[in-house]
Amino acid sequence: MASYPYRQGCPGAAGQAPGAPPGGAPPNVDPEAYSWFQSVDSDHSGYISMKELKQALVNCNWSSFNDETCLMMINMFDKTKSGRIDVYGFSALWKFIQQWKNLFQQYDRDRSGSISYTELQQALSQMGYNLSPQFTQLLVSRYCPRSANPAMQLDRFIQVCTQLQVLTEAFREKDTAVQGNIRLSFEDFVTMTASRML
Repeated sequence: MASYPYRQGCPGAAGQAPGAPPGGAPPNVDPEAYSWFQSVDSDHSGYISMKELKQALVNCNWSSFNDETCLMMINMFDKTKSGRIDVYGFSALWKFIQQWKNLFQQYDRDRSGSISYTELQQALSQMGYNLSPQFTQLLVSRYCPRSANPAMQLDRFIQVCTQLQVLTEAFREKDTAVQGNIRLSFEDFVTMTASRML
């Protein structure tokens, strides 16, 4: 699927969004991202809302990205805190998604289009996280659909890995001795996590 994780009508096989004028990308904006921005901006407001982003992004099984992941990404790239992203934010988001998609495909060893519990455990380990199998099972239980063989789609993989990165950065700020454990009051813990929620 050449356009995955973007719906048909967003990037085509040739990388150009249907109906988007060639070229004309602002400085420091990826031309392909600019083309997609024009296609995704269905109301032509010059901004991408969460609704527009959700309509544009799909997992390998053609399910739409979930609301939590779309909101997280909007919040990450919305420099004005308006709940929407401009072409520059979208260009940065475009690169962000491409990087996560490439990583996802690297860990999707069986090429099923989703990450199994075993693949997720291996991915987290190779990313440098020393997390127990029980923690990985908790992630799978929380973020994967209820089925006989639960597996994580791209949207949830992006969400989980991004949240782990954010929490790791917060932990490292407190772990000044680099010991791998810290002592926090409940309020410090809540403040640390709440201030970094995406």
